[in-house]
Amino acid sequence: MVSFGRDRVIPHEVVAGSEPFVVGPLMVGLLVTAMLVVAVWWGMRVRRGEPGPPRAEDHPKLPETGAVYEVSEMREPDEMPHDGSVLTPHELRSSGNMSTRRARNQKRRRWSENNSGGFGSGGLGSH
Repeated sequence: MVSFGRDRVIPHEVVAGSEPFVVGPLMVGLLVTAMLVVAVWWGMRVRRGEPGPPRAEDHPKLPETGAVYEVSEMREPDEMPHDGSVLTPHELRSSGNMSTRRARNQKRRRWSENNSGGFGSGGLGSH
């Protein structure tokens, strides 16, 4: 019998039979640890070759005229020919199939002058 400590006695058959169950997981653990160490080393090596963060002078700057603000305007579509002819894609004025131009009337169209048209907007609605 093998003695582990003062009051612990384990039969020799149990200790001898458990060697593969101890060595196997220990080897797998060492292999996984080694793979993780190699992965961290490889990641540090790759990271070292990458460019650093941008410097302050590399960031975009405001134009000398100041910030650019949004322009809101009413647009209306260009009319298609009414003479029965067909426009080919290269004859279109825009990148899509519908080009627009600035509308003459810049007042926003509303369904009703005193109604925003939203459900639950608090208005009386059109009666």
